[in-house]
Amino acid sequence: MIIATIQEQMALPVCSQRPGQWATQRLRKEEEGIPDPVPGGLLTCPRLLDGGHGRQQVQALSSQLLDVIPDSMRKQEVRTGREAGQGHGTGSPAEQVKALMDLLAGKGSQGSPALQAPERTPDAPLGPCSNDSRIQRHRKALLSKVGGGPELGGPWHRLASLLLVEGLTDLQLREHDFTQVEATRGGGRPARTVALDRLFLPLSRVSVPPRVSITVGVAGMGKTTLVRHFVRLWAHGQVGKDFSLVLPLTFRDLNTHEKLCADRLICSVFPHVREPSLAVAVPARALLILDGLDECRTPLDFSNTVACTDPKKEIPVDHLITNIIRGNLFPEVSIWITSRPSASGQIPGGLVDRMTEIRGFNEEEIKVCLEQMFPEDQALLDWMLSQVQADRALYLMCTVPAFCRLTGAALGHLWRSRMGPQNAELWPPRTLCELYSWYFRMALSREGQERGKASPRIEQVAHGGRKMVGTLGRLAFHGLLKKKYVFYEQDMKAFGVDLALLQGAPCSCFLQREETLASSVAYCFTHLSLQEFVAAAYYYGASRRAIFDLFTESSVSWPRLGFLTHFRSAAQRAMQAEDGRLDVFLRFLSGLLSPRVNALLAGSLLAQGEHQAYRTQVAELLQGCLRPDAAVCAQAINILHCLHELQHTELARSVEEAMDSGALARLTGPAHRAALAYLLQVSDTCAQEANLSLSLSQGVLQSLLPQLLYCRKLRLDTNQFQDPVMELLGSVLSGKDCRIQKISLAENQISNKGAKALARSLLVNRSLTSLDLRSNSIGPQGAKALADALKINRTLTSLSLQGNTVRDDGARSMAEALASTRTLSMLHLQKNSIGPMGAQRMADALKQNRSLKELMLSSNSIGDGGAKALAEALKVNQGLESLDLQSNSISDTGVAALMGALCTNQTLLSLSLRENSISPEGAQAIAHALCANSTLKNLDLTANLLHDQGARAIAVAVRENHTLTSLHLQWNFIQAGAAQALGQALQLNRSLTSLDLQVASIGAPGAQVLGEALAVNRTLEILDLRGNAIGVAGAKALASALKVNSSLRRLNLQENSLGMDGAICVATALSGNHRLQHINLQGNHIGDSGARMISEAIKTNAPTCTVEM
Repeated sequence: MIIATIQEQMALPVCSQRPGQWATQRLRKEEEGIPDPVPGGLLTCPRLLDGGHGRQQVQALSSQLLDVIPDSMRKQEVRTGREAGQGHGTGSPAEQVKALMDLLAGKGSQGSPALQAPERTPDAPLGPCSNDSRIQRHRKALLSKVGGGPELGGPWHRLASLLLVEGLTDLQLREHDFTQVEATRGGGRPARTVALDRLFLPLSRVSVPPRVSITVGVAGMGKTTLVRHFVRLWAHGQVGKDFSLVLPLTFRDLNTHEKLCADRLICSVFPHVREPSLAVAVPARALLILDGLDECRTPLDFSNTVACTDPKKEIPVDHLITNIIRGNLFPEVSIWITSRPSASGQIPGGLVDRMTEIRGFNEEEIKVCLEQMFPEDQALLDWMLSQVQADRALYLMCTVPAFCRLTGAALGHLWRSRMGPQNAELWPPRTLCELYSWYFRMALSREGQERGKASPRIEQVAHGGRKMVGTLGRLAFHGLLKKKYVFYEQDMKAFGVDLALLQGAPCSCFLQREETLASSVAYCFTHLSLQEFVAAAYYYGASRRAIFDLFTESSVSWPRLGFLTHFRSAAQRAMQAEDGRLDVFLRFLSGLLSPRVNALLAGSLLAQGEHQAYRTQVAELLQGCLRPDAAVCAQAINILHCLHELQHTELARSVEEAMDSGALARLTGPAHRAALAYLLQVSDTCAQEANLSLSLSQGVLQSLLPQLLYCRKLRLDTNQFQDPVMELLGSVLSGKDCRIQKISLAENQISNKGAKALARSLLVNRSLTSLDLRSNSIGPQGAKALADALKINRTLTSLSLQGNTVRDDGARSMAEALASTRTLSMLHLQKNSIGPMGAQRMADALKQNRSLKELMLSSNSIGDGGAKALAEALKVNQGLESLDLQSNSISDTGVAALMGALCTNQTLLSLSLRENSISPEGAQAIAHALCANSTLKNLDLTANLLHDQGARAIAVAVRENHTLTSLHLQWNFIQAGAAQALGQALQLNRSLTSLDLQVASIGAPGAQVLGEALAVNRTLEILDLRGNAIGVAGAKALASALKVNSSLRRLNLQENSLGMDGAICVATALSGNHRLQHINLQGNHIGDSGARMISEAIKTNAPTCTVEM
């Protein structure tokens, strides 16, 4: 073909990028609207577009090569004889090169006339018209094959869109599917979604459709269901309307062939083609689906496969698939491959144009799935949901649809069996092995398969269980070792499987049978975990009589006698397996030693008390596998899962108790580190926030790095971490696997070097939304590094640099970042020695910024100059909602400027001016602003110099204001006159919910006025009158108000000289008030006996109210 000729001339190298790496680059280009230099699927690969190298290759197309093109086209019957005779020399060399590129890129006949192909004639074997009778027959055949209904759990919604991911993570490439779900806590990576009907369309106007697309999902996630769903919708004309033909194939079908040519491949799935040559058979837009790459019998080898361009040449099936993916065969056909993540790594990243991932069930979909399994038993459904929600590990695995259905079947059988006294202590299941044991019992009892028949006798059950494990166990075990998950009749015969036994109900619960296109039969376990369970049960039983290593199927090994020796061999093999394929097998093998599992399976699969003497030795053996490596690997965490299955939980429990008590720092051994990593995955507390403050050394942290990737919220405060640790954390945050959303590193010893390391990670991180660096020493240089990263980062929304001495230079750098960032919404710069110049820079940035919602500049020295600059910014800014200027040496001049801005600003909701120098004159400006402003809700004027005059002015403004909800006036030398004005305001105000008047001197007269206001007011919920010397008279006035007030929730009367009489007045008044939730009567000289009396009175009169005395 033409492609073969050109490849021979250009000697194209095999692309060696990591899986999905080129897909990542292409995805980012499409998202940003950058046009692909070469449209189409075939040439959009770095091997042709890498810098000047690709241009040199294009320029190297000699006249001799161009002469070859028409001849190649004649051979492929792309052109008619007349056009072939005219084509040589038609157009300039540049035009011919462009036409050639268009042809290779999939444009076919749409390019230059130099290479134009004729239109199809009506008598062509297959045209693009969707009404072609053969295509219609094909659609009907596909509908009859894929069926008409969805899976349990309703894929219509879940499979309507896929996650658009940027390649595969190390976790997906290297670890077991269970480990992937557990480590990521059942959640997918933050990613865009692409609708199923747009799966093969361009992402932007300037991009092109993908040629090779891969969809990944762990075992049981629904990849085949997705394919069938898509094919069903395409056959009905609902999706993929631009595809004239969809050709679905499975690797189960392909495995039945040793060799195959491209023509036979297509004819096997589309038998309506009369002329087998695909040079004319495939329409310009066709989709070839290859489902289940992980089931391919022979791994794909893109490095050593010889190129083939002849569709009639028979070659090994893996070579055929490799050439199709490369584009040597069917370059204009779109390819869609589904696979488990680890297997998809076989395809070089440069060949993948789009990668998607199927998301698992969410909580509601788990519920729907179980409801569909048991629609008529609400009690069973409620109990089942409670079990799933109570066990976090079980819930995480139920996000996998196939596992969710398996769990439902097992729990359903358990529920129906619960009345038996022999089972009362064995439910609910606490471990994975217990759950599968119940499923095994269900299979043996033939629940649901043979309804209406009498229950089999115990002897029959025992015989059936042992026979099934003996039949399937060896097949499952050796299939697991060879990564073989699909079995054919020749495999069954090789392992001595009685095919007649497979027709029985128990085996049908474990093994499913499927006809292939080659009229042969394929078998596979209904879920990978069932193959692992049966393999473990086989190994458990075989180890009693085996005298050689069971892992060496045919070769001779040293004699191995005894169960413990064989268990040690299994543990060693599992620890050495790089892809973790024996991890869950080892869990099941450990679980079979559990007393509860032994009780469940005694008589049917296990002998009563069998191997129970080995439990302690096995636990020690497993803990001995925890080596003092630099990092805690997934296999080490799996050892903790094995100990859990064994019901030997002392290690994990001791570490959990140390975490709760803050004594984790003394547990530094390898076993403790592994247990800590295990808890980070499975603990409900750690799922909310992993709090490792005051407990980690650099060495322990370094060993936990791989596991910290998947913590959503991570607190590492006060660990004395220095800059080298930040280098390590930076590497974690830079990882593609990283799921950390919030990280706190407050009160460590981080300098500018550590901040720079974190800043480098922010350049590539796409998960972190909050970074807390309070009370470190990053200085101006560290602030600049972080600011530069913020200009590029698009996920961080909250940054705290409180107490880092960034000074004006650091503030200037942050201001430059604010001018360009569109994501940062919270910036904390308290205690950073920022002066007027720094504030001026921040103000200039706020005039441009629209994303920042909260800015904290408290405990700096911006003064009146800085306040004026910020005031000018507030006149323009329409995004800031909270501004904290506490303790900034602001006087009346600065306040006047800020209040002038508030008269026009319509977005600021909270303003703190605590601990400044605001006098009654400044209070007048504040009052004027409160009358004009209609958005401010929280105003904090604590510890200023307002005095009575200033407080009265503000009180008058509160009468007119209708939006302020919280007002702090404590420590302002306020007396009874201001209290009277505030009382009058409260009688009219309908918005204020919190008023703080601590440490004033309002006395009894002020309390009386406020009491009168409370009798009328219906909105105030919090009143703080601590330290106001209101005495008994004031207490009586407030007590009278409490009898009728229905809004107050919290009342602070601490240190008010109430005495016994005043406190009793308040306590008895609560009999008519049922809304007060908290009252503080401390420091009122009540005495112990009085406190008890009042406490009893409050309990009687207001049992829901909490009292402090």
